Amino acid sequence: MARYTRLEVVRVMQETGMVPLFYHSDIEIGKKVLKACYDGGARLMEFTARGDFAFEVFSELNKYAIKELPGMMMGVGSITDAAAASMYMQMGASFVVTPSLREDIAIVCNRRKVLWSPGCGSLTEINKAEELGCELIKLFPGSTYGPGFVKAIKGPQPWTSIMPTGGVSTEEANLRAWFDAGVTCVGMGSKLISKDVLEQKDFEGLQKKVTNTLKLIEKIRREK
Repeated sequence: MARYTRLEVVRVMQETGMVPLFYHSDIEIGKKVLKACYDGGARLMEFTARGDFAFEVFSELNKYAIKELPGMMMGVGSITDAAAASMYMQMGASFVVTPSLREDIAIVCNRRKVLWSPGCGSLTEINKAEELGCELIKLFPGSTYGPGFVKAIKGPQPWTSIMPTGGVSTEEANLRAWFDAGVTCVGMGSKLISKDVLEQKDFEGLQKKVTNTLKLIEKIRREK
């Protein structure tokens, strides 16, 4: 069962402004990535469940987070059906992220008051998701739509909370464009947790990158 309600999770998303996301089949590497992000100040992690037996890796990482990393909220991404969402929630996923809008996933997550964030690419999809109780929209792929799309949506719908994933980097100009447009937080994968970091096992470097990125987001928000 999830240790955090959807309102608690979305509050931390709003406060920190960033959700790191990654996938790796090696549990020990996953633990080191998780700890580096945690020590760097992140309090959320989206595990993108894309590989065979990914559920086994997630289960071990969540157990590790519960035992060793107090306050770390583990979620799961790349979920495409209600059965998978239910399985990961049984393993303690505190939020569920999907590449597209799926009503069946909304129903099972709402039943347990678990945050679900669907990938949306139009105002119609966003409105439908919010009608189904969505607290935070995932704009995916962010690189296709860009900050201008967010700004256009926030005009008539200032209540809409958006998290772009894809097309978000650690560069100040990129982050400033997204936050100036009105995003609630950003999802960041390979631009933060790169292949080089994983191959070289540069977890100290990852920790510093997470710290610097969170500080940069805080600075940008303060200057708005």
